[in-house]
Amino acid sequence: MTEGVLGKGLGMLTRRGLLAGASGAIAGAALRPWPQVIPLARAEGGAPLYVVTLLEKPALPPDFTHFPYADPNAPKGGEVTLAAIGTFDNFNGFIVRGTAPQDIGRIFDTLLRANINEPSTAYAHLAETVEIAPDRSQVAFTLRAAARFHDGSPVTAEDVAWTFETLRSAGRPFYRVYYADVERVEVAGPRRVVFHLKPSPDRELPLILGEMPVLPKKFWEGHDFSRPLTDHPLGSGPYAVEAAEFGRSITYRRVPDYWAADLPTARGQFNFDRIHTIYFRDATVAFEAFKAGQVDFREENIAKQWATAYDFPALRKGLVKKENLPQHLPTGMQGFAINTRRPLFQDRRVRQALNYAFDFEWCNANLFYNAYTRTTSYFSNSPMASSGLPQGAELALLEPWRDHLPPELFTTPFTLPTTDGSGNNRENLKKALGLLREAGWEVRERKLVNRDGEPFRFEILLDEPAFERVAIPYTQWLGRLGMEVSVRTVDAAQYQELLNTFNYDMTVAVFPQSDYPGNEQAGYWSSAAARQEGSDNLMGVADPVVDDLVAKVVAAPDYDHLLPVVHALDRVLLWNWYMVPHWYLQSVRVAYWQRFGRPQEPVRSGLAFDTWWIDAALAAATDKARAAGFD
Repeated sequence: MTEGVLGKGLGMLTRRGLLAGASGAIAGAALRPWPQVIPLARAEGGAPLYVVTLLEKPALPPDFTHFPYADPNAPKGGEVTLAAIGTFDNFNGFIVRGTAPQDIGRIFDTLLRANINEPSTAYAHLAETVEIAPDRSQVAFTLRAAARFHDGSPVTAEDVAWTFETLRSAGRPFYRVYYADVERVEVAGPRRVVFHLKPSPDRELPLILGEMPVLPKKFWEGHDFSRPLTDHPLGSGPYAVEAAEFGRSITYRRVPDYWAADLPTARGQFNFDRIHTIYFRDATVAFEAFKAGQVDFREENIAKQWATAYDFPALRKGLVKKENLPQHLPTGMQGFAINTRRPLFQDRRVRQALNYAFDFEWCNANLFYNAYTRTTSYFSNSPMASSGLPQGAELALLEPWRDHLPPELFTTPFTLPTTDGSGNNRENLKKALGLLREAGWEVRERKLVNRDGEPFRFEILLDEPAFERVAIPYTQWLGRLGMEVSVRTVDAAQYQELLNTFNYDMTVAVFPQSDYPGNEQAGYWSSAAARQEGSDNLMGVADPVVDDLVAKVVAAPDYDHLLPVVHALDRVLLWNWYMVPHWYLQSVRVAYWQRFGRPQEPVRSGLAFDTWWIDAALAAATDKARAAGFD
């Protein structure tokens, strides 16, 4: 886990790269005013839709020819080499077992495809049309007749229904949460599939169903879906797996007769003939490979490296370019996640003390070159972030739970502890020690112990060394309180297994957020998710107040009702100190060898790499220079 906040979109599933629009980095700047939100739009007379949106109306008309941020005349061809940190041991990223390639989502298509510049909106892709019953009891998708898997077989309604049932029964736990309000799925014809929905106010469900990757039933009949997959998977997306060496590299080949190449949802995108991804166990080695010209493009997530490490010959000669690409997205939450399943952390005062010991201002000044802004909300950089004191509709939501909530939630605006950045955090450490004493801990012979003399000892689990430079100072600050804290860095496969089984004390976690929070919140914070191995409730949040508010988030009929509920949820999570919040960045930092062309239209996410292409003249000049050396 590098120091920057990664991933975006709905739910932690985006970090697995399985949903449309899952690429890019979370960061943001000031957001535009939110448009009026109305019930899900339907064409007059109930005619089929070409788009599903939670907004007043879609930005693009029915006859749009391409997404505005893509160049429909972008040339195809060339190869690009990327780097990934970690490993992979199979191709099935839909299950808890094993680790799939981070970018395996390239091979799958979805019923709908999102427009990056539009919140909560997706356009017909595998599906030709969508129909939503006026009472929202059904959602029907009619597939395009031309839709094909890579072996030439048609994508059918049977494939859609099989995918849905299989993900819900055998997939990762979040699928059961995501699809909980679907009563059943019906194959109503070779190309028509109907989802029958339970009575529910969940307005997002048609969008959620539309972002489901569609898998080929026939292929999986010869494989056990519950087990890791070592055969090359079959998909219908713009790329297919050409070659792979588990744990080392994977190569994707652009499908030359990709069925959707001329659809407006794909035109001008997926331009590289081959994408070769090399896996590195160490971020430093990956950076050296980039400097040497073995990797063509990288996102930089370490502020110190961005500020000091990019003075090398190829960059000085103009062969490498570095840019900050502004972003305009909610930034979610990244922080040290505290596993409350551990008895050590079940007292809220202990978790608050852990926050008092963290010195963000020192980190920002000494490690990050003052590049970051502190995260103070689970919905940061968004109108969904709570502030001040609860009032009006938000207060009415919290009032019935007053006896279950910290009294200060109603009387004191939430703030995180701050310091002057000098490294002298004495006052905050004194407050932390006071909280620990209230919780039954005391210092004996310079060790923090409980009444039975047992030491306060825990471990911070990491999946790559880059974050050690933040975690180790934190352990030293905690040591001043008498705690015994260690840092353990493990490989990606072991890390994922430990997360799946909740076998850690504290780790770094990322909770991305969208413009319109919905039922992914149940996967993050609900009591049910806390009990499911492999879920995204990493802190073990199991609180009836949170469960009630999550249900109200899902049920919110429009934006005006959603806003106070999310504010209330945010406030309850913050005041329970489940995390030690980190920071966010208002841009995407990218560096690349001068071999690319790209559209000039900006995107809210800052980066839409799928719209880039190889500029043949630039690539030839750069490759010649790389072959000659840079000294």
